[in-house]
Amino acid sequence: MDTVRNLILDASAVARVCGPDIGDLRTTLFNLSTAGIEVWLYTAEYPEIVRQVSALMRGDSSCFDEMQSQAQELLKSNMPPFQWLSTLSGDLEKIDHTDLLTQALMTAAARLGSHTRVVTTDLKRVKRGGLFIDEEAVRSLKVERKVNFIDLATQQKCLRSSLEENIHRVLHHGSYVMGPEITELEHRLMQMSGAAHSVGVASGTDALLIALMASDVGPGDEVITSPFTFFATAETIALLGAVPIYVDVDPFTFNIDVNRIESAITARTKAIMPVSLYGQCAEMDEINVLANKHSLIVIEDAAQSFGATYKEGRSCALSHLACTSFFPAKPLGAYGDAGACFSQDDELAKKLRQIRDHGQDGRYHHVRLGINGRLDTIQAAVLLAKLDIFEGEVVSRQRAAARYETLLADKAQEGLLAIPVVLSHNTSTWAQYTVRVKNRPTVQQLMSEAGIPTAVHYPTSLYRQPALEQSTVECEQSDRAANEVLSLPMHPYLTDEIQQQIAECLFEAIDASGACPSFSPKENGVL
Repeated sequence: MDTVRNLILDASAVARVCGPDIGDLRTTLFNLSTAGIEVWLYTAEYPEIVRQVSALMRGDSSCFDEMQSQAQELLKSNMPPFQWLSTLSGDLEKIDHTDLLTQALMTAAARLGSHTRVVTTDLKRVKRGGLFIDEEAVRSLKVERKVNFIDLATQQKCLRSSLEENIHRVLHHGSYVMGPEITELEHRLMQMSGAAHSVGVASGTDALLIALMASDVGPGDEVITSPFTFFATAETIALLGAVPIYVDVDPFTFNIDVNRIESAITARTKAIMPVSLYGQCAEMDEINVLANKHSLIVIEDAAQSFGATYKEGRSCALSHLACTSFFPAKPLGAYGDAGACFSQDDELAKKLRQIRDHGQDGRYHHVRLGINGRLDTIQAAVLLAKLDIFEGEVVSRQRAAARYETLLADKAQEGLLAIPVVLSHNTSTWAQYTVRVKNRPTVQQLMSEAGIPTAVHYPTSLYRQPALEQSTVECEQSDRAANEVLSLPMHPYLTDEIQQQIAECLFEAIDASGACPSFSPKENGVL
């Protein structure tokens, strides 16, 4: 049988699992669910599920409420972790079969993709074949547990009802641009960050561009930033005709080295844009002192650090302006591009709002040049659902990072790798868990062959990118990091077992690569 990723249990299969004579089917389904196969029940079959399951308890079939109560009790105690597959209008539109529910079930199953099967004990459905399989076929399924770099599927399972409710609300009220969810989201982002103002925008890149425009950065201006980050940080500076001035990074945190900033300030410097990389804030107090001394704007690139803390404050509320990204892979991610700007200043916030909407201060009245940088209402609806669990997920990320530190400690002590350093006055959102290794291409290839995904954030210093190349710049620590960093799987749903598997694979890959001890205790946080 082809690879199966989704199993839908029809009413007859649900009754079979909940019944007294089930053989090993229940255990098989639990094992398949644990291994990564999603188990679903179809909402259109709910009345039939209730009828068949409650019949197992010989309840009063004349009272549907009582039947529901009985069925729910059996479902909770006997079913593997399952999700309800929604019934959509399309399931019922093209029905041309006498068994209407079977046809609807087939349409819904097809929506989940070709790797979906419907488990049934109904002989008529079994004879149809195709999507429908019986108990014996279920027991023959073989599944290899997959290690995910991030795990949006498990997160979605936790949020499915609120996600669907929020998205359907937008579909029904029809305010797809600047709908009420935008205002609600901005208010919650302000509460969580402590910023005086939050402005939802179309992406993290637009957030940076809008913040620079609100700071009046333009041709000939210089903006001090990090060379070790995603391209958008310097790209947005260059798009405005300004010049990115790169200050090398601290070799332990990979954030901009504050001790090097002042020497880079000139008469043309307009702003400082520190990056809070991998989820840890840059040294914002010292940067703000320098900015005040030289009358400069500070824009925190907090694309990876929303939710992190710095001393008594929070990322996005530590400077004149801040920008974050809600790209799907971020700790707080939408289901598409999205972002936000933050400010503590009323006038700057006013500019941000105008610039994101073509520079308007009212309909068709444009007081400045702007862009189409509005956040889609549906993305705001997704983010509102995710905010309900975000703080708990950050705690889970921190727990996973602590497990990694324990698992990797011996190799770090031997100097065969360097683990992340988080300063004592910081907490990180752990957007990435990034180690440093020698012989990285070999290590990464060996891990990939063993089924462990990794990523490199980032393989090239920005001043070496063809579109931004500056031959006079030399940032030794940035270049070294670009050659050594390796990001391991990181998300809130990592288990001890999976992390142990990742660590063992990393050790084997390092040993097989022939790397020698190269990292000092200081590079592993022993300062």
